[in-house]
Amino acid sequence: MLAADLIKDICEREKVSEDGVTLHSDNGSPMKGATMLATLERLGVAPSFSRPSVSNDNPYSESLFRTPKYRQNYPEKSFSDLTKAREWVGEFVDGYNNEHLHSGIKFVTPVQRHNVEDADSLKKRTEVYMEAKSRNPNRWSGDIRNWSWVDKVYLNPEKCKTSLKENKTA
Repeated sequence: MLAADLIKDICEREKVSEDGVTLHSDNGSPMKGATMLATLERLGVAPSFSRPSVSNDNPYSESLFRTPKYRQNYPEKSFSDLTKAREWVGEFVDGYNNEHLHSGIKFVTPVQRHNVEDADSLKKRTEVYMEAKSRNPNRWSGDIRNWSWVDKVYLNPEKCKTSLKENKTA
């Protein structure tokens, strides 16, 4: 399957609309090829590329490479074969998306956030925190944690705010 076909399938399956979706990648030739760029344009997906020879341009994906190594079940030795490696990675991805609570998205799972199943949980958390504060106000030095649901979540909100301001002034 071509990378362009993969992106097209994902956009169709996930009902991606033309509302500012960006695909960030390295400078690999499949991602910069004419077929891929034409597909992205047709789907309304903006391409974004790392700068040449700058390995830390995307610290979020770089940190993802570190994440599996700190799992308790990370293998001490190499995988005995490709099937075992694929099984382990599949289990890791499933746990990462369905079980691991991510601090950047208010301690819900990526699947909960993606499927907009987090709103009720966040509302309940707010209620629990407010009740706890009202029962023991002396234990609280300030406001409760902000559990309010937000429509859009950004990997790098400060960079997004700067880009939006620049676009408005241009």
